[in-house]
Amino acid sequence: MRNFRILAALGLLGAATVANAGVSSTWTLTNDYDFRGITQSAQDPAIQGSVDFAADSGWYIGAWGSNVDFGPADVDLEVDVYTGFSGTSEGGLGYDVGLVYYAYPDENDFDYIEAYGSISKDWFKGKLWYSPDFGGDTTNGDTPAYYIEANGTFPLPQNFSILAHVGFSGGDYWDDLAEAGLGDEYFDYSVGVGYTINKFNLALKWVDGSDLEASDGTPDDVFSSESRVIFTIATTFPWSND
Repeated sequence: MRNFRILAALGLLGAATVANAGVSSTWTLTNDYDFRGITQSAQDPAIQGSVDFAADSGWYIGAWGSNVDFGPADVDLEVDVYTGFSGTSEGGLGYDVGLVYYAYPDENDFDYIEAYGSISKDWFKGKLWYSPDFGGDTTNGDTPAYYIEANGTFPLPQNFSILAHVGFSGGDYWDDLAEAGLGDEYFDYSVGVGYTINKFNLALKWVDGSDLEASDGTPDDVFSSESRVIFTIATTFPWSND
């Protein structure tokens, strides 16, 4: 209940501010919170919301929250805060650089920061993430990790689109897990279809992170990376009159 109130407060903040120029709020319902092929909600549904401000200069700042389930770790809520700068060149090349801080109010030992940079053109977007201490505090000191991904959105008639993604997780964090027999560097993939109806964006995707060897045997599907189908429905406020 406490975590639901926090998410509800985030929604009220968004509702109170979306009337201001450059402010928006996006809300998403999903049957599973997927993060780089790994479930963050033990394959249970999640409600996610954000409040964002974007200036004409390209600078933006925002906050995003979701329920999570980390099993015995007793972590039930994630709140991310981020800021960055984005834009588009005269030739149509998009770019985005920034920082995101992942916070877990139930257990701040999991908190960590990541930097990111991306380029995009037409249907393609490539993005690189880097964290100096992925996953938060550890007994072995800082454990850097990186994630590189390629994403494609191919428009189709009648408001449909094809969605494709491939990502790779690497770095010392995953090497340490490999030495402990708990995992290794891995690829994740997804492919699906998107559909826009009125003010809502729907997506149905097949997601697979099973290249991560430690995905089997987790209690109650916590941190499972097995292949699965994920459905999301999202909308962004304020709704335009178009």
